Amino acid sequence: MLRCSLLLGRNPWYSHFPHTFSTMHVKTNLLPHVPGEIRAANRRVRELVQDGRIEEARAYFDSLSCRNTVTWNSMISGYLKKKEVLKARKLFDEMRNKDVYSWNLMIQGYMSCRSLGYLEEGRRMFDNMPEKDIVSWNTIISGYAKNGRMEDAIRLFDSMPERDVVTWNAVITGFLSNGDVKKASEFFKKMPIRDAGSISSLVSGLIQNDKMDEAEKILFEYGEMCSKKADLVHAMNTLIAGYGQKGKVADARRIFDAIPDFEKNVVSWNSMVMAYAKVGDMPSAAEMFDQMKNRDTFSWNTMITGYVHVSDMETAAKLFSQMPYPDSLSWNSLISGFAQAGKMELALHYFEWMPRRNLISWNTMIAGYERNLCFKEAIRLFLDMQAQGEKPDFHTLSSVLSVCAQSAEQQLGMQIHQLVVKKVIPDVTLNNSLITMYAKCGAISEAKRIFNDPTFCRNVVSWNAMIAGYASHGYGSMALELFESMKVFKVTPTYITFISVLSACAHGGLVEEGRSYFRSMTCDFGIEPRVEHFASLVDVVGRSGNVEEAMDIINNMPVEPDKLVWGALLGACKVHNNLELAKVAAEALMKLEPDNSGSYVVLYNMYVDAGKWNDAGAIRMAMERKNIKKERGYSIVKSRHNRMNSIP
Repeated sequence: MLRCSLLLGRNPWYSHFPHTFSTMHVKTNLLPHVPGEIRAANRRVRELVQDGRIEEARAYFDSLSCRNTVTWNSMISGYLKKKEVLKARKLFDEMRNKDVYSWNLMIQGYMSCRSLGYLEEGRRMFDNMPEKDIVSWNTIISGYAKNGRMEDAIRLFDSMPERDVVTWNAVITGFLSNGDVKKASEFFKKMPIRDAGSISSLVSGLIQNDKMDEAEKILFEYGEMCSKKADLVHAMNTLIAGYGQKGKVADARRIFDAIPDFEKNVVSWNSMVMAYAKVGDMPSAAEMFDQMKNRDTFSWNTMITGYVHVSDMETAAKLFSQMPYPDSLSWNSLISGFAQAGKMELALHYFEWMPRRNLISWNTMIAGYERNLCFKEAIRLFLDMQAQGEKPDFHTLSSVLSVCAQSAEQQLGMQIHQLVVKKVIPDVTLNNSLITMYAKCGAISEAKRIFNDPTFCRNVVSWNAMIAGYASHGYGSMALELFESMKVFKVTPTYITFISVLSACAHGGLVEEGRSYFRSMTCDFGIEPRVEHFASLVDVVGRSGNVEEAMDIINNMPVEPDKLVWGALLGACKVHNNLELAKVAAEALMKLEPDNSGSYVVLYNMYVDAGKWNDAGAIRMAMERKNIKKERGYSIVKSRHNRMNSIP
């Protein structure tokens, strides 16, 4: 420890007593090598911390026989980056020789947390500091500002012995993040010295608060004060990006053109390309991209993503093949584009060729399979994902639960539920997915248990899922009771809610209730009826035998009836043996789905039952002429090995 104290320079007494060295049992020939050893040790700790290998860093830290303040600060910084404030504080308390930087680190750690207790502890540390520098003041002020406590921030600002541009910027940013544009502008104008950060912060904040004109005015009024042209260009780039985000491409281009060509940097060009891509103007984006002398990965990714968004996958793939160094975003964008286009074979091709997959890659593929109803492939990929050691997140589990719901794979859904319980704290979206899965699989009691969990913060999707579950499994009265409870809890229903409510009325034969809820949807909640609502209303009225009234509803629809509407009428006509309207409904369905045998078969059977053999024969001849085959019916049966088998 003596050797260490000499090297660290924390005990200056030795400089006044040079004779002391002669009496110490220290090998002086080793002394010159120790500073290098400490520097190497500090570098190693810093590298491990930067790589996020905090446990390795701590083990290495503990193994060191000699440390200096930098060693301790690096380790504390590592914990704070991981938001492990308590471990950082424990290490800080064990530290003998703290400097101002050590204190500032801990204060910053506390102030970066949203917890009131942590903010107060950060303030206590600030008040107890042996000595403060301007960074200490800026850290505590910035912390208060980021947490919306502007009164505390201003009190400290007013009591500061000296301020710098960082202090002013912190306060201005705080006002902007809290939506107080007026105060932010006032403070900006009071600033004794401004830098590019001041202007960019204000411009960015004004853009976020939708004050585009004011942002531009500030830029051109104060931009000339920037000491370097690069600083002004940085601020102008911020404005270009802001206009682009708002879809104001002409304004973005005007600012872009105001920058001299020799001053434009890659960010200027990227911002303009992104502005065009955001509004889907890919020809203009491509023209701008082709003019770029220096492109970076962001430039290429912006173009590829732009083509994906306009569903031009051919050009996106061509550009990808020309990209010098595609990164994970490039690969994932292409995979996502092909998945959205329903081309899962191509999506899988790029997924398999991807040099290094990440969680987004797996999620994109699984969600793509789920969206395109490729349930077996989605489940297989999920199992492969686990086998390769990739941990699923909320998005993964939500997609797989959706697959289980749509394919009635309750057994797998239950396994996913266990995974959720063990691995994550489910949020409202994941709980909604669980409710939907259990409800669609017929496990209503399990869905109800999750829905009624007192720790579950329900939203309108939760209510919709539970009401739909009751309605689709014949619990019409329970669905309507839950809907009434939903209104009591002041949860505003959506158009999806009323689809389930009307479905519950149809299955329960509640005609008057169905009519009443349909009127309430428009009159009480201002929801314009969609084609799905009309289909449900036709089903409600038709099932009760009022097929003529159902036909009147269709004739007076403000939107074009689809296959669901005509299908509901045809089903009602079949049940109540109304051959005349059945013919109308069937012919409409034949036009909408010319290759679907269902409407032909229903009408044929009704003609046979009525003894109209000539009409039945005409239907059969029409099917043969159009080469329409009757679809074979089948049942899905799960074997004891949990395999899904189709039985004709």
